[in-house]
Amino acid sequence: MAIPVEVPLITWGSFGVSFVVALLFAVYYICHFQGKRHRERSTTVTAVLALTVAILTVALVPIDIFSVSFLKNDDGTYKEWAESNATREYITDTLLYSYYVLYGCIAFFVFLAIPFMIFYYEEQDEETTTKERICGAIKYTACFVISAAVLLVIGAFVPLQEIPNRNATNWEDFEYLLTEFGKSKGETALYFLIGFVTLIGMLGLIFYTAYGVTALPVDLIKGRRSAEEELEDVQETASANRDRVRTLRRKRRRGRNLSATERRHLDDLKDEEELIQRKERHLVAIQQKLCYRCTWVWRPLQVIIGIVLILVAILVFGSLLISSLDRLLHSLGYKTGYILTKSTLPNPVDMLLVVMQQVFPLDYIVFVGLVLFFIYSSMAGIRRIGIWFFCVKMYKIRPHHTKPQALLFLCMYLMFLLLAVNVMLYNLAPDYMTYGHQKFLPDNSSEPEQCTTSESSSDCTMTVTMGLMTKFVFQLWFFGACYYWANWVFLGFILIGLIISLLRRRRSSIEDQVDSSDSEDSDEEMLTP
Repeated sequence: MAIPVEVPLITWGSFGVSFVVALLFAVYYICHFQGKRHRERSTTVTAVLALTVAILTVALVPIDIFSVSFLKNDDGTYKEWAESNATREYITDTLLYSYYVLYGCIAFFVFLAIPFMIFYYEEQDEETTTKERICGAIKYTACFVISAAVLLVIGAFVPLQEIPNRNATNWEDFEYLLTEFGKSKGETALYFLIGFVTLIGMLGLIFYTAYGVTALPVDLIKGRRSAEEELEDVQETASANRDRVRTLRRKRRRGRNLSATERRHLDDLKDEEELIQRKERHLVAIQQKLCYRCTWVWRPLQVIIGIVLILVAILVFGSLLISSLDRLLHSLGYKTGYILTKSTLPNPVDMLLVVMQQVFPLDYIVFVGLVLFFIYSSMAGIRRIGIWFFCVKMYKIRPHHTKPQALLFLCMYLMFLLLAVNVMLYNLAPDYMTYGHQKFLPDNSSEPEQCTTSESSSDCTMTVTMGLMTKFVFQLWFFGACYYWANWVFLGFILIGLIISLLRRRRSSIEDQVDSSDSEDSDEEMLTP
């Protein structure tokens, strides 16, 4: 029987909507942060496309879950049109190739397009021609291409974990997974490359997202400092600063030479005076804005959103903790990447998503909400911490002041992070990520039960993303073990981030608008409506 028209319509219609939303969000986000004085169309287009691809990689997951869940009835039997293995394979193969295309695009952007555009912009000079810029960028980008080639070669020939003895404990629970998705060397090479990139993303989740998970809601609840109060503090600082400058200048007029330390101090005071004057201008300007005068209207809503995000953070933390304990106690061990054959401990997020999945698109909304929570938490962490590379702070991320190179690095980091979010979502909701709300009929029973990985593939159809992930973390178990223990580190950093967020004072009302590295021209741009 042919596949009902509503299946591809809903599936790819949702993906089409996701593409449009992802593209619009990427355009807004990049335009919001890029500097007004240093723009280049090529870097902007590259950043927008890279961010769109990263978001689509996550958006494909709930479509994957819906597609396999739609194969079955509520009583655990396959729908008439889905009884054929060929029909089910057609659907899963279509999703599989979609993942391959998106993963290939991520590899293209991470190892070729983004590095090329970064070096192409760095080569910009009044005396440098376009041809010379391209040649210089190609020379440096070659290092990234070679790195990708090395990872692909290692992935193609790395020794994979062999199938254990048939009598091995619990092996029969997931033996079919390795045969279901093939054993192509090319696929394994791509898995290894994406697994390496995902591992970098896990480090980013620990460093950026863990802090943003608590910093974002806490800052919303705390709010920002009053512009009037902050202006008084700035004016007091300016007065004290002028007194110190007058003291040093009076000493110099009396014929006494200033020491080297005093001269440096005088120069620092002059620079600080310029910064203070710019702060005063911004604080006066912000008091005249309509949105600031209407703070009393949207401030309660801001607090409510902060409280909701705190509750979401608690829910995420609790579910990750329970899931991690479950995998520690009941998984198949580190040599299988801590694969969990069946959830034993109750997982709040997992149960919520499984229930919501029965009424499409409620689960999609909840899932997208969780993804957005991770995305915005990551962005909040990056904005507060900045772009770091090997313990060196390279760039700040500020609205309308971010350099093109920083935007490209930001998109690259977000690609890493969103790949890692897929792994984190499995830790957060393993049952939902694996089978959605599929049910099966146990032997000698008429009551359907929820599908788990302990059932054979003939009873339940696993999502493509989990089939790929399970095969990958088993055959390359080192990555699976690293992902698992990184999850514990992530939980620890959330607690550290919570302490830091609570101890930090309220943010300035002009934060991200004034910086010592800004010029007077950039100030005029910020103050111009």
